[in-house]
Amino acid sequence: MADSKAPLDGDGAPVVIRDRFAYRVKRRLLGPPLVTEQLAAEKLSNPLALGVLASDCISSTAYGSEEMLRILVPVVGVAAFTLLMPVTGAILLVLLLLTLSYRDVVSVYTRAGGSYVVARENFGPRIAQIAAVALLVDYIVTVAVQTAAGTDALISLAHLVGNGYTGMDHLKLPITAGVVVVLMYGNLRGIREAGRAFAAPAYLFMVAVALILAVGLVRALTTGLPHADVHAHGAIPLGTSGSGWLYGTSLFMVLRSFANGGSSLTGLEAISNGVSAFRSPQGINARRTLTAMSIILGIMVLGVSTLAHFTHAIPYVDGNPTVIAQEAHLIFGSSWAGTVGLVYVQLATALILYTGANTPFTGFPFLASFVAEDRFLPRQLTRRGHRLAFSNGIICLTVVSLALLFVTGSSVDKLVALYAIGVFTGFTMAAAGMTAHHWRLDEPYRRIKIAVNMAAAVTSALVVVIFAITKFTEGAWLVVVVFPLGVWALIRINRQYREEAEALENVPTFTADGPRWRRHVVYVLVDGLDLATVKALRYAHELRPDEVRAVHFMIDEARARRLIARWDETPGTTVPLEVVNCPDRRLRRAVAELAARTTEDGTTALTLLIPRRTHSTPMGRLLHRDTGNEIARVLEQLPNVAVTILPFDVTRAMERFRTGRRVEPEADV
Repeated sequence: MADSKAPLDGDGAPVVIRDRFAYRVKRRLLGPPLVTEQLAAEKLSNPLALGVLASDCISSTAYGSEEMLRILVPVVGVAAFTLLMPVTGAILLVLLLLTLSYRDVVSVYTRAGGSYVVARENFGPRIAQIAAVALLVDYIVTVAVQTAAGTDALISLAHLVGNGYTGMDHLKLPITAGVVVVLMYGNLRGIREAGRAFAAPAYLFMVAVALILAVGLVRALTTGLPHADVHAHGAIPLGTSGSGWLYGTSLFMVLRSFANGGSSLTGLEAISNGVSAFRSPQGINARRTLTAMSIILGIMVLGVSTLAHFTHAIPYVDGNPTVIAQEAHLIFGSSWAGTVGLVYVQLATALILYTGANTPFTGFPFLASFVAEDRFLPRQLTRRGHRLAFSNGIICLTVVSLALLFVTGSSVDKLVALYAIGVFTGFTMAAAGMTAHHWRLDEPYRRIKIAVNMAAAVTSALVVVIFAITKFTEGAWLVVVVFPLGVWALIRINRQYREEAEALENVPTFTADGPRWRRHVVYVLVDGLDLATVKALRYAHELRPDEVRAVHFMIDEARARRLIARWDETPGTTVPLEVVNCPDRRLRRAVAELAARTTEDGTTALTLLIPRRTHSTPMGRLLHRDTGNEIARVLEQLPNVAVTILPFDVTRAMERFRTGRRVEPEADV
């Protein structure tokens, strides 16, 4: 039975409003739409938030120590495993400073946005765009790095279990790209669905690393730890410690290693960027989760580096097998139980790395929406989609990340060169902003807070400088170039929005003495005598103008003659048809010239009615061109001209015709 409130057509039958094909596909893929009132329910508990938002940060354990060794081993050889520990200690010190700083951030700024919001509130919106670009770049590169590293974990498993099997190597890029698409799909379904799917791998990885460390400790205290073959085929060639120190390269080398190790701290800002995803009280819950994440990360990074120090697990040129995979293989041994342990560790590592790439899918859309609210990015990024996610931001992140993967060939080593500058620039802006915030306040522990945040800001800024210098020729130049261009682009977008607003808000005072039109003329553009034209003519009469004219622009003379003959023969047509010659087939120009001539006296108002024949089926849209909007855009510049497009559903008319029902009631036009 039809809904009594449904609108009725001319025959009294209920009008069925059909969903578009694209919407039906989207609903099938993403599920039923969520209404805005359900947004409050789409919040994360602390354990769920740790799995979702901390995955990126915790998963960097899988490659942070390895990236340090990649710099040290070719220069100082086996001595690299000794130098690894003080460099790791420096990384952990930076982690401590940044954790204290970001605890401050989430306590003061409980709205999501992280360093962008901090910089905007303390330095103004224009300076804040530095943080915006830094974070946006960071999120894009994070997706690429994490997914590429996850695929490396799978390939490493094949290498170790398959005794050097390399059959998966050529599948690295397709697998990585496929994972990015899956992550996009999961996030388009909404926060809760993404959280449930992506939280478990974080805990599986924590258990995996804990298992490696526990078994490694037992073996160290009993039988001793085995050593990897540092001269194995494919391993990075060993340098000599003497040459490294002799040529004065030690400081530069250690700085490069420290910069590479900074990749272990990526993702630390994710919780501050997603505070609004927590349950109330959001600030307290975010602070607790941040502290737990940092403690777990510190233990894991220290543990992996310590095992590498004792086992001499060495990086390979092509990235496979990875250092953490070698550690698991050495610690667990070659028995069936050891193989099971290795498989578990590598699968958990791949999962955490893949789901670590999910963190940007949460943070990037939130950040983009804040920047867009400030009118520095397109407003489309502020709109929530079908499942209450910021769908446009998710899609943009996916497209750019995939492009980056294809350009770099999904190489973690190449991608890391683009990584830390964006990450630590964001850290610098957040810590500097909090320093400025506390500087202006008279509050308890003010000096301590200023000292902590200033130390974090200075340290992060030094990492940016170190990375820009030491990695400039390896790809960091691209980020150095992108940064100023990105900031300029955001400021340019903002200027466009501001100029538009100023122009549109300059509303004159409405008075009775304002300009008045003496005549109102309505033109109906006629392409053919059909139901769409009849509907437009009826609407024209309802406007009660001084004059109604039907106008056909003649492009095909034979077709125009047939239209005139049919127009004259059709009973009830009270409006004469005027034919305007258009020999050069420039329809839009001809319409604009006619409108300009009609209104050139300044006292005539023209309403142009354009019948638009709409089609509900893909075939109908494919076979017919819509020129109504093009004509409307041309006429926008004429002051006394208004354009109205009147849609007419051709598909519905066809259905009614097939069933023998009267499509339109007869009446004079």
